[in-house]
Amino acid sequence: MSAFIEAIILGIIQGLTEFLPVSSSGHLELANAIMDKKALGGENMQMTVVLHFATALSTLVIFRKDVLEILKGLFDSKDRTHQMFSLKIILSMMPAAVIGVLFDEQLEQLFTGNTLFVGFMLIITGILLYFADKAQSTGKSVSWKDAFLIGIAQAIAILPGISRSGATISTSVLLKVDRAKAARFSFLMVVPLIFGKMAKDLMDPTFFDQGQSLSYLGTGFIAAFLTGLLACNWMIKLVKQSKLIYFAIYCLIVGLLAIAMNIL
Repeated sequence: MSAFIEAIILGIIQGLTEFLPVSSSGHLELANAIMDKKALGGENMQMTVVLHFATALSTLVIFRKDVLEILKGLFDSKDRTHQMFSLKIILSMMPAAVIGVLFDEQLEQLFTGNTLFVGFMLIITGILLYFADKAQSTGKSVSWKDAFLIGIAQAIAILPGISRSGATISTSVLLKVDRAKAARFSFLMVVPLIFGKMAKDLMDPTFFDQGQSLSYLGTGFIAAFLTGLLACNWMIKLVKQSKLIYFAIYCLIVGLLAIAMNIL
């Protein structure tokens, strides 16, 4: 497979699965196994950072007004509504940030091509999406308690195969948060964590020694960014329309196939 096609495939996978509730980490682990190589992470950390930057940027583009309001709320004590929302975003980040810092090495060991583990986690994601799809829609906003519980769901979703957007949106909906608000909160809460993880990777002494070509990295970036824009908008509409059941079925099927790959 040429590097150009590989970059496009990885970009599309990252762009779609970062926003759709099917686990980007799980799908990239499966892609690594199918392509019989470590396409991301480790020796290809540069592409990992580029793809995450692309999806983070697509989130900022779509939610640019919300991001500006969050930043304004942090420094404007008179704007209580946006300030409270900003602080809830920060609270929701804490569990994943703490887990990421304290158990970084242990978590890295899970990303070693263990497609059997990914399969079981995808099935758990599918079950969670099924119950979320059946939950009643309300007009409730995210409370402090909700923000913390959603943050715990995001921390659990560090595991490959557990969808971050699926876990956070499903948890929000099961807590009876309005579906549109749940999707908005889910996508906004991950952006600071992505940039934090990128900063950590950039400080790795081996990062700039990997020598990936600009054309390879650029192709992956464009594919992930454009796909991310489409997937983010699509996911918001699907959550509003209560159509998570389709992703639940998809995760169950892919999870079973991943398990079968290891058994047969």
